[in-house]
Amino acid sequence: MTCANCVATVERSAKKVAGVVDTVVNFGTEKANVTYDPTQTSLQPVIDRIEKAGYHVPIATIELPILGMTCANCVNTVERTLNKKVPGILEATVNFATERATVKYIPGAVSRAEMVAAIEKAGYGVVQANSAEELVDAEKVARDLDIRTQKRKFWLGTFLALVIVWIEHSKLMTFMMAYGINLVTTDVIYDVPTNILLGLLATPVQFYVGSDYYIGAYKSLRNKAANMDVLVALSTTIAYFYSLWITLGFSGGHHQHTYFETAAVIIVLIKLGKLLEARAKGKTSEAIKALMGLQAKTARLERDGQEIDIPIDQVTHGDVVLVRPGEKIPVDGVVIGGKSAVDESLLTGESLPVDKKVGDAVIGATLNKQGMLKVEATKVGRETALAQIVRLVEEAQGSKAPIQALADKVASIFVPIVILIAVATFFIWLAMGADFTTAMVRMVAVLVIACPCALGLATPTAIVTGMGRGASQGILFKNSAALELAHKIDTIVLDKTGTITKGKPALTDVISGQQSAISSQSRNDLLRLAASAERGSEHPLGEAIVQAAQAQGLTLAEPTAFQSIAGHGIRANVDNHAILLGNLRLMEQEKIHLNGLTEKAQALQNEAKTAMWLAVDGQAAAVIGVADTIKEGSVEAIAHLRAMGLHVVMMTGDNKATAEAIARQAQVDEVLAEVLPGDKAANVAKLQQSGRHVAMVGDGINDAPALAKADVGIAIGTGADVAMEAAGITLMSGDLRGVAKAITLSRITMQTIKQNMFWAFAYNVILIPVAAGALSAFPTLPIYLRELHPVAAAAAMAFSSVTVVSNSLRLRGARLE
Repeated sequence: MTCANCVATVERSAKKVAGVVDTVVNFGTEKANVTYDPTQTSLQPVIDRIEKAGYHVPIATIELPILGMTCANCVNTVERTLNKKVPGILEATVNFATERATVKYIPGAVSRAEMVAAIEKAGYGVVQANSAEELVDAEKVARDLDIRTQKRKFWLGTFLALVIVWIEHSKLMTFMMAYGINLVTTDVIYDVPTNILLGLLATPVQFYVGSDYYIGAYKSLRNKAANMDVLVALSTTIAYFYSLWITLGFSGGHHQHTYFETAAVIIVLIKLGKLLEARAKGKTSEAIKALMGLQAKTARLERDGQEIDIPIDQVTHGDVVLVRPGEKIPVDGVVIGGKSAVDESLLTGESLPVDKKVGDAVIGATLNKQGMLKVEATKVGRETALAQIVRLVEEAQGSKAPIQALADKVASIFVPIVILIAVATFFIWLAMGADFTTAMVRMVAVLVIACPCALGLATPTAIVTGMGRGASQGILFKNSAALELAHKIDTIVLDKTGTITKGKPALTDVISGQQSAISSQSRNDLLRLAASAERGSEHPLGEAIVQAAQAQGLTLAEPTAFQSIAGHGIRANVDNHAILLGNLRLMEQEKIHLNGLTEKAQALQNEAKTAMWLAVDGQAAAVIGVADTIKEGSVEAIAHLRAMGLHVVMMTGDNKATAEAIARQAQVDEVLAEVLPGDKAANVAKLQQSGRHVAMVGDGINDAPALAKADVGIAIGTGADVAMEAAGITLMSGDLRGVAKAITLSRITMQTIKQNMFWAFAYNVILIPVAAGALSAFPTLPIYLRELHPVAAAAAMAFSSVTVVSNSLRLRGARLE
């Protein structure tokens, strides 16, 4: 805003949003105070309207490590709390696998402390820290403390439960399991003192070891939701108090069977499952932790002629860093002294060291292998490539894949439905003539065996692990949607320059035309004119001509009236000559006499060289041949993509003959030649309209629209930043072989997610009816299936989520070749 009129415009724009009651803008503080009805609108439409009016509302993002979540419903509760109850928050998403909330908010409208207070009021915790580095440490300390507490409770519960089981069954349990005797109806009856002893032993298990489930259930219900804790607390409480009722004699007889051991063993088994799940979940994000651990802790600086070691966060722009052989390069920078080979494999996945000399860029956290390097720091702290990679991976891991929507919907209604099924089971068995105890055991088994956790973990654990695996191979996904969509790709469009080829063409030929005043000039004279004209161009072909002229020691003139003609070439004046340099279309457009050079141009094109026409003062003077060689590994990469069943298309602005010559070398399936920069996106759209799922691979600024238009954009990491911003996937190494790896990783990850989802749904759909007694009418089946004991149900439930996480962990060692 620049004046009072801007204030009025912003106020008027915001008030146009339905549900906004009043808007007051303070020009001095540059803040808008918006009063609105939250049942009719939210902040986002207000911001969109202000943005549409031409102003900008800055948005910030913060990550909060959450403590105390136990299942997918906890995720929904935290998300609902932040999105609905904290003004100033635009969007909050919670990832169950990493236990982090990613919050988009308006700076100044809400503080971190307010977010934390809301989350804590909802019954969860947030790791507190003062800085990004402390956050990681504080989070680790908090999680380690929680795991130690849970382990202590688990071992106490295990000891007491074993004593209870020993008293209750002694050696009879082994006998019964071996011979398939009914675990439900075979009761061991003890007298009152024995039952009292069992009750005393079970009480600390129920109310100390199992306290987390009561606390979690209370918080869940207070937020008008229901999670796994409700099921565990409800089932064990029924078994415990039913047994206490018998022990105290209220049931009419002291010698009935009690279920203290059932309640205790259920709690211990589920506690074990949660510990194993926590351990496995920790491993899903090991890749990102490994990336964070790559950062050097100190840097050796040269200041005022002295060498000093300082902490990495004190390095500033322009500092000269000394890196000895075997040391990590601490920050991103440019080599100003020395030469060496640098191992960049941990960031790019490239196994071979890269030679570095004066003027070359180096990446922080890579390993200096041989010589001493002097590096001038250009990017420090959060600006470094490593910090950006970590941020990108964390943001991507925090996003939700479209496939997760179904699991989220089911998880939100899962627990209430299970409780209804359990209650129905109880009354149906009573109506069928079963005694109270049998009906109660069936109900408890249903409550215990249901597992919403597996549903909540199915997608995020695979996404986090898959993205971590990708990061370790130099493959970065912008979000979960890109990872999911990549597995559907059936067509790969490859931009030629810089993707298939090196993108650094070299001059090969200067062929003059038939004898005339212009064409009779020497090769060097023609090259000097062409190079002088191209001095104002940034096109790779133009740079190749300039470099060739400079290599031959030619003195270049300063061009005037320079004009770049997109997709055609350039126009300039050099030494009082009107110069045109470009493709055949430019010559035809300007009605230039071709001077017998057509066949020679065609011959160059047949050799996979780009023919550039040089016209001087309205007449063709020469054809200049420039060749861009194919990258090492491109042919192998394209062959691999075709072997995967993908249709490979090469898109280029080159003429058809040159394009087809390169296509024959690269062995692509289809060629789109003579494509203007502005038409790349349109060509991608045509392929999509024909029913194909298209991935576009490119590296330049003019690739960005096509990358954005494709179903999945894949940017070569050595290219322009804008291309990476528009792409869903970035290949850090610039090696085309990474495309096949990215698609393979997507396919494997999606296969894992589908396996997890199938397990999570099938487990509940099959075992809940079994627990309810659906198989009791089939006498040929084993007794443990016909009459499922709650302890067996607890074991199945405890290990169902562990199975899902363990399946996701297989992605850490997935082969992408």
